[in-house]
Amino acid sequence: MKILGFLIILSIILVIPVADAQLSLGQKAVQKSVEVVINSDGDVHVKHVVDSSNYPKDLELIYGTVSNILVTNEQGEEILSSTSRDNSMVLIQPSKGNSIIEYNLANVLSQKDNLWTWNFSYIQTTSFIMPEEVDVLFVNGSPAFLGEKKGIACHGCQMVLEYSINEPNNIRQVNWEDEEFLVEIRTWSEIENFDFNWLNKKISFEINGNNQFVTTVVPLELLLKPYTILLDEERILYHEFNNNGTHVWLSMRPETSGEITITGTTVIPETSGEITITETTVIPEPPVSTPPGLSTNAVIGIIAGVSVGAATLGYLVFRKRR
Repeated sequence: MKILGFLIILSIILVIPVADAQLSLGQKAVQKSVEVVINSDGDVHVKHVVDSSNYPKDLELIYGTVSNILVTNEQGEEILSSTSRDNSMVLIQPSKGNSIIEYNLANVLSQKDNLWTWNFSYIQTTSFIMPEEVDVLFVNGSPAFLGEKKGIACHGCQMVLEYSINEPNNIRQVNWEDEEFLVEIRTWSEIENFDFNWLNKKISFEINGNNQFVTTVVPLELLLKPYTILLDEERILYHEFNNNGTHVWLSMRPETSGEITITGTTVIPETSGEITITETTVIPEPPVSTPPGLSTNAVIGIIAGVSVGAATLGYLVFRKRR
């Protein structure tokens, strides 16, 4: 009777399809790098580089709708692997060299009111290569200036990533005698009634839009810190960043429309002359998107790191491949 029971249990085990079983037969994969490439259309391509091992390795993929999984060696040759039914994990067979796992990732980025958002969580250090048009992004609401850099590295990463493409740049030129000062206001909100009040040491303008990022680039010769920023006479949170010695960037996110007032200390000498303002709005050209996974940039180093909320970021420098 005991033998019969054992045979029944054994037969049940043997008929369970391998695809239905959770892939947890291997050791946890040791990852050398994780790279996420985002193009201008919001398409995402992911690349993991996994260290060699004498044993099978489990690799947990980034959460999302995974497709087109490709597992290769460093020579680009496909190697033996298995994938869980829901494409959340890959089992990599023993290998003498690094294994490279690539796939497309969908349903992770959402776009609302011209703002792309990704609620990202992955325990491994992950580098993000952003669309070419992005020079400022936001991590947990805090700005990160990229400039000529192409992305960020996020360590132990749990973050809300937000960015815009082709954000209008509203330029206001403050003219005083033979001096010209350019104030830039980058936002999707409508900007009206810009004014510079020398006597009260403040810049003011009206915004028409709810919960939109507003980034103001202020010449330090025009208005010097410390700053106080108000929305309709009430203080609001702002972030000061990218102070290059001539300009400072001030980022805020007003919940409602209203009048923004930026008050500081001015270094313009007292004048009896007239101060005039001219207006220009620059809307960038629509981008030409690059298919995900065809990055034209190569990482050459991590040059800085900042702590933003729960995530620690490092800015990455990339150079074009010749």
